[in-house]
Amino acid sequence: MRTQQLNRLSGVGVVMLSLTALTVVLWGYTQPPIPDEGTGAHIFQLSVMMLVPVLLVHVATADWTPPLRSACPLALAAVAITLAFAALYYLEHVYYPGGQATGAPNSASAQATTTSRIIDRSTYSEVPAIA
Repeated sequence: MRTQQLNRLSGVGVVMLSLTALTVVLWGYTQPPIPDEGTGAHIFQLSVMMLVPVLLVHVATADWTPPLRSACPLALAAVAITLAFAALYYLEHVYYPGGQATGAPNSASAQATTTSRIIDRSTYSEVPAIA
């Protein structure tokens, strides 16, 4: 495969993977909160993971004499992946109530229900903590 074809193909791959990550995060806004990572989270993770080697191939095979041709897919991918991570942050910390994806206890209720214990290392028996 010629270098120019490989560069063009990797440029399309970079854009497609970053847009896939963005689309999956936006799709998360239409789904109800779930207690564990779902399919969307795994697709997002795989898209971001595969973005790195495809990006390296694109940069390595780029002909930088016309810089706009090689930089355009990089700029589009940078905007899309930045929007994806910003939307993911907003989804996890603001969109879901209490910053939790499900009914997991927040830090105040977790502290109220957690009991304190001290383990005596010499006998490995539990000793009640003095509050």
